[in-house]
Amino acid sequence: MMNRYNRMKFACLLFLIPLSLLISCTSGINKSVQSVAVWDLDNLSPAGASPTDLGELLSVEVIKTIQESNRYSVIERERLFMALEELNLGSTELVDEQTRLKLGQLSSAALMVFGSYQVIGDTMRLDLRMVEVETGRIRKAVKRITAADNISGWLDSAKAAAEELL
Repeated sequence: MMNRYNRMKFACLLFLIPLSLLISCTSGINKSVQSVAVWDLDNLSPAGASPTDLGELLSVEVIKTIQESNRYSVIERERLFMALEELNLGSTELVDEQTRLKLGQLSSAALMVFGSYQVIGDTMRLDLRMVEVETGRIRKAVKRITAADNISGWLDSAKAAAEELL
């Protein structure tokens, strides 16, 4: 059994090896392609209004849409989580968008996508915004509304919102 310290060392090693490979592989990539990191969408629904927390599922749809566009290089979310561990940041510090932007800088992201969804009654509202990491300026924000009882509609809304962000 590995103790916590050894697990952390192992996780850091697992992070550094792919990162060094990624850096060496990206040296030949066109520098005009900006990198973007996508955070899980925050659930802003009142307690009990949403059947479950679907922020990760919705963010996966956003990531997939951005990747399919071939306009941006998507930063792997695991790199963000590893940077979190490296900086010994807890989930309470991640509430602050400025902290998330600092993590974006550490992971070489030029842009970050933040978002949230909220279920009230029979409606689900989804909001996305693309933020420039260096300045914190919102490049674009979009909103979609769909039926709360239609999870497929939620995914369609996430895809449509991501397409509009691009």
